[in-house]
Amino acid sequence: MDPKPPFPVFPMHFRGILLLAGMYTIAWSAIFRVMAGPILEWLADGNLIEASLPVTYYGGVGILVGLLIFFSAFYPISWVYLIIAGITGKIILGIWFALGFLPDLGWNKRTAFQLIFNEIGWLIPLIIVFLRALQVKTFLQKEIDA
Repeated sequence: MDPKPPFPVFPMHFRGILLLAGMYTIAWSAIFRVMAGPILEWLADGNLIEASLPVTYYGGVGILVGLLIFFSAFYPISWVYLIIAGITGKIILGIWFALGFLPDLGWNKRTAFQLIFNEIGWLIPLIIVFLRALQVKTFLQKEIDA
């Protein structure tokens, strides 16, 4: 006899992580979108910037990514694809910032904060939430098929 595996639980605080990550991404991206010049000066940490960087586009894409992550919290098991889209978006934003902004802004504590804490740092909890949602979805699908 094959013992039935225990039901994987998707805890409520995982939804909170999705909501928080989405709101945090939206907030920082809105700052990029609305205050393009001042945020670049702040990130440059006193260095002169001669390049025109696509800050408003970066902020717009970030708002879209934040909305995807935020909306995924409402039905995380059914909308697993939104979580993976948010993770992919955070990776794209991190690469965009690293390759598109860092050469002109320079590496300092402010750009490190933006790259590490605002983009890369959220990947770990988002991946954990995604894996649990996928585990629950797979379990439920096996129960339906059985």
